Amino acid sequence: MSQRATLAGRRVLVLEGEYFVADDLTRVLNMAGAIVVGPFATIEAALQALAREPGIDLGVLDLNVRGDRSYPVAEALAARGVPFVFVTGYDSPAIEARWAETPRCCKPFDPRQLLRTLAA
Repeated sequence: MSQRATLAGRRVLVLEGEYFVADDLTRVLNMAGAIVVGPFATIEAALQALAREPGIDLGVLDLNVRGDRSYPVAEALAARGVPFVFVTGYDSPAIEARWAETPRCCKPFDPRQLLRTLAA
């Protein structure tokens, strides 16, 4: 099954603090048929969206958003059973042990790898 078929109509929350990266993520996800919720540039905005958007299917989270870790959003998604991926420039040791097994894509991200990771 193609990534387009897998992501078609899926609602993907995007949390990314850097405008150009957020724009790239949005473009890639839209081209894959996903419906992007966001992108959000702050953790608070992403949490507010989660509070009012019950139908989130997937998440793409920048690990470091303007100096803060995105763990509160990861917690909220995990509590709902929503799979997500970290998009980050950090190595594994920089990620809290609880989230060490969370799928991640390294920045600069490869669009094909991101789509494969989300499709899985």
